[in-house]
Amino acid sequence: VQAEGTDGNCVTFVLHDEDHTLGNSLRYMVMKNPDVEFCGYCITHPSESKINFRIQTRGSLPAVEPFRKGLNDLMGVCQHVLNTFE
Repeated sequence: VQAEGTDGNCVTFVLHDEDHTLGNSLRYMVMKNPDVEFCGYCITHPSESKINFRIQTRGSLPAVEPFRKGLNDLMGVCQHVLNTFE
C-alpha cells in the first residue's frame, strides 16, 4: 500500500509482477461496487513489472474493503470459468 498523504478512503496499492491482465479485470470488478467513486490503474514503466492500482470510495468506507471484495469476486469468476471449461 502506498499511502503518502492520503486517508483510508483514497489509497494506491502497488501490485508487483502484474500487468494489464489483472489490472483491467480487477478494475472492472471493483467499479461494480456503488460505493467506489474512482478506480484506475497504470503501469509505471514498460520495463517494470508492477502496477499502481488506485481506489477512492464515497463516505467512510475504507478503500481496502472494495479491493479485497474485488479480488475475491474475480477469483470466483475465474473458478467458474475453470469449472465450466473442465
